[in-house]
Amino acid sequence: MTISFIICTYNREKYIYECLSRLAKNTAQTGWEIVLVNNNSTDGTAAECERFVKDYKPTNYHYFVETQQGLSFARNRGIAEAHGDWFVFLDDDAMVEADYIANLQKQLSVHPEAKAFGGPIEPFFEGETPAWLSPWTMIFVSAINMGKAVKPFPKNRYPIGANMGVCREAIECVGPFDTSLGRVGNNLMGGEEKDLFNRLRAQQFSVLYFPDIQVRHCIPPHRTTDEFIARLGQGVGQSERRRTHAISKVSYAKRLFAECVKWAGTLLIWFYYAIQGHHAKGDILVLFRYHVSKGLLTSLSTNAKAAK
Repeated sequence: MTISFIICTYNREKYIYECLSRLAKNTAQTGWEIVLVNNNSTDGTAAECERFVKDYKPTNYHYFVETQQGLSFARNRGIAEAHGDWFVFLDDDAMVEADYIANLQKQLSVHPEAKAFGGPIEPFFEGETPAWLSPWTMIFVSAINMGKAVKPFPKNRYPIGANMGVCREAIECVGPFDTSLGRVGNNLMGGEEKDLFNRLRAQQFSVLYFPDIQVRHCIPPHRTTDEFIARLGQGVGQSERRRTHAISKVSYAKRLFAECVKWAGTLLIWFYYAIQGHHAKGDILVLFRYHVSKGLLTSLSTNAKAAK
């Protein structure tokens, strides 16, 4: 069993060196490779990757440039270039622990039934911890913790791209990421991960949570602002509109109904925090939900015309 760590990067000169060096310093030194895909970075990312090679002289490191802009294009390029039995996706601002690879190798050996997995992601706030942070908003900073036991992911939950993996067999069965979904440059579109895991589940592939492969995810101050959360919500809504429309009109209608249910839950949680005096925790949920709904109801062509 070999593992390919696929790291797709776009303008992350601040983080990419530490991301790579933490993998290189892991206790497990065999049975894995790094596949770095630079998606047209315009900053010093390439130079930082060269510095990593100079400092560590890795023999299991492969560097590629993907000229088609978009995270899904970059991830698919990584899959095409990787040699491993497993494709593990780490964000370019996610830092693994020293025993990450050893723990992952152990889990994959002990759980051969797993065809995909996700692990815990701990946010590392470079500024102050936002006042709005709560169990309901951890997803805004790509954080997840489902406890200390190995377990299947619940039906409506999915691994997060900062720390997830899929085996080659499963990808060959369901296909790679949908390039019509996912982030392109600095936009906040998504949906490609949800789409992939839905296809995996449709084929009855097991998706497990491994508790001992934690990563630390760097969160700069701008990612905790109201403006960013609004953009995030808009991206989620637009992604869901595109994803469900691609399936059928009925799927889109079901997603609209689900949004109504989510609004009911959001308002209940807002009221709960309001009576406790924690207005920031409730207000951010309403802000996010408003922009998700706006994205769901607004076509991308309409948004493009408005931008002009």
